[in-house]
Amino acid sequence: MQRCLVLAVLVSLLWVLIAPAPAGAVDRNFAGSAQYDYHLVPSQMKRQDDPSVFDGSTLELAFKLAVDVSDELSVNVKVCFGCHGFETDMAYIDYRVADELGFRVGRFSPSFGSFNLRHDPANHRTSDKPLPYDMGRMLRMRDWNMGVLPSPFPDNGVEITGTHWFGDLVQLDWSAHAVSGFKGADSGPDLDFVQSRDGSLYYVDNNGVPTVGGRLGATFRLGQRSDLGLGLSILHGPHDPEGELAYTIGGADVSLRLHRTQVRLEYLVRRQELDVSDPGIFKYQVPTEGGDFFMKHGAYVEVEQALSDVVDLIGRVDGLYRVGNLPASAPLLARSAVIRYTVGSAITIQRGLRLKTSAELWSFSDRGAVDRHNEVTFHAGAVATF
Repeated sequence: MQRCLVLAVLVSLLWVLIAPAPAGAVDRNFAGSAQYDYHLVPSQMKRQDDPSVFDGSTLELAFKLAVDVSDELSVNVKVCFGCHGFETDMAYIDYRVADELGFRVGRFSPSFGSFNLRHDPANHRTSDKPLPYDMGRMLRMRDWNMGVLPSPFPDNGVEITGTHWFGDLVQLDWSAHAVSGFKGADSGPDLDFVQSRDGSLYYVDNNGVPTVGGRLGATFRLGQRSDLGLGLSILHGPHDPEGELAYTIGGADVSLRLHRTQVRLEYLVRRQELDVSDPGIFKYQVPTEGGDFFMKHGAYVEVEQALSDVVDLIGRVDGLYRVGNLPASAPLLARSAVIRYTVGSAITIQRGLRLKTSAELWSFSDRGAVDRHNEVTFHAGAVATF
């Protein structure tokens, strides 16, 4: 089913590119990116500790086609390839009545946070994503079940958006959406991100109740090359097939650009309800009150400094913190944390081609199955855009 969908999308892309059309009737924009990354984890090279680590050579590839049918109507399709195979990252229709009111229908990533706007490898300077948005490159990935909100998170639904300028100095953006939402099993202790992305499950909701949410953001122009951005985001909906267990994800973000310096801060938290009807499956005793949920926090602070038109330096501190009960076999504790320190560089070879390097120091609060608190990893790769 998924292969047929990918083939249909690729054939559609080719047809739109080569099919004749009346001059000036339709504007097309075809773009893409490709990132190769080598992730070196010295302690994992013989697979003695954690065979699930996504190290070694990985590839991320994306193709996007945008068709402007008119000034108000556009269609967007994007196909990506990564560790998960081919994925339909977006396939939606945009209809904009005015700057303050637009409608998006189809498959897309709902507006949430600031990083999701630049989740494509071509749009951020490091090979991997901040831990709150991690989708597979973090150490002990299975233990933590990735980040708070793995990005991108394409979903089926509808979104209403708007933008309004107050003079020339303040821009207000807002959005509200209803999508299928993340999925989990009847008595599953966490979200199952494979279900949410697996095309063999037909990309349909598992409970018929939508997840709703939205984002409110403001950008303040401080100068010709300086601005400040603030944002608040939220998602809420059920994750189990019966529609009785809910999750809520909230986030706040701040971004500051001062000439060649870019500073970003973002915080995410997920509160997720658990099915405690069978207390025997949990690692800790389930209290009579307040024991039917867990909390997962994530945050990052990132500084990007352009030394020249060619070289950028990046420094980042990010982490995760989990509080609550777990399955009996889980290696984490009732309170577990991980902090990562990253230094890196991005070097432009020529227009559309950039080299990325970074070194990471990981610090875990518990020794885990690998019996270590600290790890060191390295990234080296290249990204091309077209």
